[in-house]
Amino acid sequence: MKLKGLYTAIITPFNKEGRIDEDGLRENIEYQIKNRVDGVVPVGTTGESATLSVEEHRKVVETTVDQVNSRGLVIAGTGSNNTDEAIEYTKHAKDVGADVALMISPYYNKPTQEGIYQHYKKIAETVDIPIIIYTVPSRTMVNIEPETTKKLSEFPNIIGIKDASGNLNQISREIMLCGEDFIVLSGDDSINLPIISLGGDGAISVMSNIIPKETGELIREALDGNLKKAKEMHYRLYNLSKVLFIETSPSPLKAAMTMLGMPAGEPRLPLVPVKDESREEIRKILQSMGLL
Repeated sequence: MKLKGLYTAIITPFNKEGRIDEDGLRENIEYQIKNRVDGVVPVGTTGESATLSVEEHRKVVETTVDQVNSRGLVIAGTGSNNTDEAIEYTKHAKDVGADVALMISPYYNKPTQEGIYQHYKKIAETVDIPIIIYTVPSRTMVNIEPETTKKLSEFPNIIGIKDASGNLNQISREIMLCGEDFIVLSGDDSINLPIISLGGDGAISVMSNIIPKETGELIREALDGNLKKAKEMHYRLYNLSKVLFIETSPSPLKAAMTMLGMPAGEPRLPLVPVKDESREEIRKILQSMGLL
């Protein structure tokens, strides 16, 4: 399987009681499909997977698969810092029809590179589903080093990596070591264009929750080699890509979506709504882009 294009890391919307807003989730997914994204990614970092119960996690994946209805790929977040739990999430994702599993590296317990390798090895050998590994050291405190990624790429069902390290030297080494058949997806909207220019295959995007059409245009122009147009889009979207991380994500994104009248709700504790000054900065960026 060779993935290319734009995959939206969708939020998990909550209602006023703090429960999952299933109708809102379906509405947001439909907005993505209508704007020609290549797939959606439920229960990732942006989907606040860390504060969902096991039942809620499964429900979000099931709802997403049902709503997408084969009109794009479903890349289900199934990672955990507990290897057995990650296996159970991954089995469930496969059983309900997800196309790919996205698996964050183990967080908090700070495994060595050998521990990371053994974690993914056990999952890959246990569940027969395409797997994209995910490095985001700002969240997990441990990076997946390119040499570890190379070793993991030798498993036939570990097909790629989402890299949110922000390190273009690392990403270059991943591409060099793992070869053109291994998928490298940007996990940082502010450098989607540089990553694709290095040989990356697309992005798992946060900002496409609100501007899937424009984000998709940037990705497609970059993949087609139309760098002049892609660069214009990069600079048009750059300030938005940064302001959505003005505080811990997805709180700024949920604030922006609420301003735009999209189902979002507030983030779950321990995340909190953004401060008033951050909210005003988000508003200014949306207004400058003609979105408000």
